[in-house]
Amino acid sequence: MYKNKADDGSNNLCGRKVKLFRERMATHPSQKEFSDMLQIEGLDVDKNAIQRIESGKRFVTDIELKTIAKVLHASYSELLDE
Repeated sequence: MYKNKADDGSNNLCGRKVKLFRERMATHPSQKEFSDMLQIEGLDVDKNAIQRIESGKRFVTDIELKTIAKVLHASYSELLDE
């Protein structure tokens, strides 16, 4: 059977880690500030998209994950590993 959801039913594996890494950043950016940081890097996401990613309600593409990891100063595996 085709599987496109995480074991917990969420639409991504990285959401909780994105939130954790965002909250650990020295500047403690809000979701809005984080979306602004991503937009500076060329990723067009808004605060609502960040909220949906962090809550596991939104799929994350590999292109988005690459930019998110760059802004968070994290590796892909740090964001994807449980």
